[in-house]
Amino acid sequence: MEIQQIVERAGKADLRLVRFLYCDNGGVIRGKATSVGKLASRMSEGIGQTLAMQAFTSVETLAHVEGMGPIGEFRLIPDADTFVILPYVPHAGTMFCDMVRTDGLPWEACPRSFLKRMKAQLTREGLRAEAAIEHEFYLAREQQGRFVPADTSLCYSSIGFDAQAEVVDGILEALEGAGLSLELFHPELGPSQQELSIRHNSILKAADNVCLVREMIRGVARQFQLYATFAPKPFLDQAGSGAHIHVSLWEKGSAKNLFYDAQERGGLSQCGRYFIGGVLRHMRGLLALTCASPNSYRRLLPHYWSSAYSIYGFDNREAAIRVPSLFKGREAASVNLELKPSDHSGNPYLAIGALIAAGLDGLHNQIDPGESVDVDPADLSDEERERRGIERLPASLDEALDALEQDQVLLDALGPLLATSYIAVKRSEAAYFADKTPEEEARQHFYKY
Repeated sequence: MEIQQIVERAGKADLRLVRFLYCDNGGVIRGKATSVGKLASRMSEGIGQTLAMQAFTSVETLAHVEGMGPIGEFRLIPDADTFVILPYVPHAGTMFCDMVRTDGLPWEACPRSFLKRMKAQLTREGLRAEAAIEHEFYLAREQQGRFVPADTSLCYSSIGFDAQAEVVDGILEALEGAGLSLELFHPELGPSQQELSIRHNSILKAADNVCLVREMIRGVARQFQLYATFAPKPFLDQAGSGAHIHVSLWEKGSAKNLFYDAQERGGLSQCGRYFIGGVLRHMRGLLALTCASPNSYRRLLPHYWSSAYSIYGFDNREAAIRVPSLFKGREAASVNLELKPSDHSGNPYLAIGALIAAGLDGLHNQIDPGESVDVDPADLSDEERERRGIERLPASLDEALDALEQDQVLLDALGPLLATSYIAVKRSEAAYFADKTPEEEARQHFYKY
């Protein structure tokens, strides 16, 4: 879409402000806004933002990163293809942005530009990747200074469908109006916990959609005097919320799914196995990007169906990588891999980009993932897990960050500035919550994501 088309649409919709948004290293969606009268020039020249914002944490402190202080700016340059009119606030629209240096080049600390680099690498190798996210979230209300679930419905229950039918209808109307295609929706395990899936798309569009889904759902929920929380573990005594990433790899310019082989178990090709091998090899460092908050690690527990061990399995929902069963009549198109240890506290551009980097390492080096695990690994003895090479996932954000700092493949993919600033932000967040109670941690994470 061209700049003039955006300006004309904004005028016809009687917009006054257009938000220029981005997802930062802390996983928080931030931005600035311009008046519609200045929209054309701002789309071209961008909006200035201090370099320090990529050292800003989710607890509103500034991590120490060389060069990210009071001096210097980058520009927020919006992607016109992400323009959406917001139905839940008056006279406003939004776009998602790249972070660009003042000389016009992509800023090395920009998460969205990182994912663009990974997409370009796939193209150079004759590949393209598609991704989709399962969005889990709670609807809640505030009572006497604390958050409580909006209802007491049961998992998959028809009562759960009815209890929040009006707000869910409003959410679906907003998402469809923004051009997002809904695949599935249902009440999840926790009281007033919801899950919806958006149709798969290119990896860049999929990451943009993650941010838009969060914005839309939270905005619509507020119209009903409710809060929508995407935090990993908003209620310590209830099920956690994930953002499971489904990924598939395709031959560029064709409809050939490279993860499919009709002769192999589950239709999973050797290419798919190598991709799994790469992800498993880098899983510990990858978690620092996909499960990016201290609150994340209260969700990743044995027997909680969120994955606690670095394994893969066919329709094994305790596996870090699940190979879903195929759909009859579209077997080749439906084969994909699901990364379960992922949640909305992670920046989706970093999470998806790092997942691709890990998988490509598996392809380049033909990393064998070994045999699939077809049982709950937590039911095995310590000796059996050790014999089979089954490792426990990191139990804290600091442990995952330690692994990321030792993972040269992921560090090289991110680049020095993005890796340094991200790790500094996350170390600062981990240190902040180190002496907080679990209840305080949950409270502070509740409405950031």
